[in-house]
Amino acid sequence: MFVRNPCSQQERPCEGGVSTISEIVSRLQNRRVKALAYVSLLLVTAAAISCGGEGAASGQAVSGRQQAVTLRLGYFPNVTHAQPLVGLEDGTYARVLGDGAKLETKTFNSGPSVIEALFAGAIDAAYIGPNPAITGYVQSGGKALRIISGAASGGALFVVRPGANINAPADLAKKKVTTPQIGNTQDVALRAYLAANGLKSREDGGNVTVLPTSNANTLTLFQKGDIDAAWVPEPWGTRLIQEAGGKLFLDERDLWPNGDFVTTNLIVSAGFLDKHPDVVERLLKAHIETTQWINANPDAAAQIASKRIEADTGAALSVALVTASWKNLRMTSDPVAPSLRKSTDDAFALGFLGTTKPDLKDIYALDLLNKALAEKGLPPVSR
Repeated sequence: MFVRNPCSQQERPCEGGVSTISEIVSRLQNRRVKALAYVSLLLVTAAAISCGGEGAASGQAVSGRQQAVTLRLGYFPNVTHAQPLVGLEDGTYARVLGDGAKLETKTFNSGPSVIEALFAGAIDAAYIGPNPAITGYVQSGGKALRIISGAASGGALFVVRPGANINAPADLAKKKVTTPQIGNTQDVALRAYLAANGLKSREDGGNVTVLPTSNANTLTLFQKGDIDAAWVPEPWGTRLIQEAGGKLFLDERDLWPNGDFVTTNLIVSAGFLDKHPDVVERLLKAHIETTQWINANPDAAAQIASKRIEADTGAALSVALVTASWKNLRMTSDPVAPSLRKSTDDAFALGFLGTTKPDLKDIYALDLLNKALAEKGLPPVSR
């Protein structure tokens, strides 16, 4: 089971932010209790899903006239969610969805909060990392959501502090390493990397201290010399290098075939997909069109994304930083399904998914995506 870190992954520091190692360790010591509490919450909300209900009804008839279907879309104000940043800001999503759909958007700071909102019927679709999507699918017995497209591949860096003298995997022994949250995509990747190199975290009987830390606090701790390394998503990897003098130890793309692994997916409520496939198809068309435009116009897209991030968060992210971060990412509609299955295997082996390996056979619903891709003369994607 992937569990929730109380801190944000994004540009805004979390309330009561952690600024010392002792505070982080104290939180880490309570992670099992928090994990159980979070599992209980997901099970309760998942039970509600299985008993029916999509949340607030959208597109109901009033006085014999059909209203526009409301599509509630969630996303992170972060560079790995490029399509909604650009496509919402420049109007592509609203234009392609048309008059038959009313678009409402909501920003989030963590994958677990997205899943909670989807379970509660507060959103219909969302851009999200692979591991929270797996969590939502598994905890709802496969009933809550479907992955309908990929959005980004790559964009995770393992950065080390030069003074830490980390030049090979063995040098990570007795070091302090941060990831954004316990059981998130980067955390699973780090722990799998440690295991592949004969190492373990301290809580698993090894000698590597793995500290779940919000990305903003990781930057501060790195600058102070209080941690030795960090496995983080963009733009934080680039920020650690540019602002804290970090050294790139590993680009995660180097661990995957063809350098491809899923970073962001587009998911939809299974109930919404069943009721409104036409709206979902138009959402996918907007997603594909925006993906193509970003790849063809990266500089202009970076300016739009920077503007949207500032509007959403109140904190500016420079165009230069967005551009530099995107060099480590690939915007794509391909969900890179083999990488999700490998991440699931790694998470299960690490004890994050209980004692029974999850069955993900219905997690993907790619027919509408492939139909939209074919209309643009693009090759299909596979599950």
